[in-house]
Amino acid sequence: MSGKPRGERHTGMLNGIAAYGMWGLVPLFWPLLKPAGAVEILAQRMVWSLVFVAAALLVVRRWAWVGELLRQPRRLGLVVVAAAVITVNWGVYIWSVNSGHVVEASLGYFINPLVTIAMGVLLLKERLRPVQWTAVGVGAAAVVVLTIGYGRPPWISLCLAFSFATYGLVKKKVNLGGVESLAAETAVQFLPALTYLLWLSAQGRSTFAAEGAGHAALLAATGIVTALPMVCFGAAAIRVPLSTLGLLQYLAPVFQFLLGVVYFHESMPAERWAGFALVWLALTLLTWDGLRTARRAAVLRARIGAPRTAAVASADPVDA
Repeated sequence: MSGKPRGERHTGMLNGIAAYGMWGLVPLFWPLLKPAGAVEILAQRMVWSLVFVAAALLVVRRWAWVGELLRQPRRLGLVVVAAAVITVNWGVYIWSVNSGHVVEASLGYFINPLVTIAMGVLLLKERLRPVQWTAVGVGAAAVVVLTIGYGRPPWISLCLAFSFATYGLVKKKVNLGGVESLAAETAVQFLPALTYLLWLSAQGRSTFAAEGAGHAALLAATGIVTALPMVCFGAAAIRVPLSTLGLLQYLAPVFQFLLGVVYFHESMPAERWAGFALVWLALTLLTWDGLRTARRAAVLRARIGAPRTAAVASADPVDA
């Protein structure tokens, strides 16, 4: 049993489901922004995200972290790296959805946990348990099968998985809260994005004013679409165990996959189903091993009488 009161856990679960549900349904939103191209949508998202996150921080009066961050050049440099990596992630995701590759994009977030583990071994010299090695091996086999199925490597999936895994690794070292981190990263993105939008407008190629008030409102709403799930995730992360969040994170790619197949009617020949089945097998092994390890740790703590602490997610969830 968690040390949190039942009402707190219930609130955390609702916020977690809301956050991952919104991330899972976001492929329905990006096509609404056409005829804006992926780069314009990306730049609008950067600008409006900062506006809405800054407004939220003004309301709650959480600004002390800004001075601390500015006094630590190494952390500030890591924020810049995180901003650059998430820019790639956002851009590829928006392009993939609006180009008819929702299923392949969902695969990127399915394999992200496997890529994160592989990076932990290669970069941090972490040691894996046998089941984790098996899961990584099955995931690698899945990529081979999907490469055969697509006739090319699933580069969209790999780009999304590796960029988000790198983002999570960098953010662990920055150690900022979700909303604060988003504010810092979009502050880095703001000037380049605004410069691009002004240039686009000067060239007469901006759709912000040319497509009417409704289109402009939708572009501005990219800030809400980015910030609101982060607020919900932050509320969930302090109320429910990390193991629960780890299970909830699969809601987003599951919804994205279902939208790609059922709503967008993307092709799923047999070899792609085989590749996805291998990925899901790898994730099942990974989840089972994680839950078993957490259960053993809880039993051990109970036996030695160690104090229980509430688990808080240390890495960001799926962002899309």
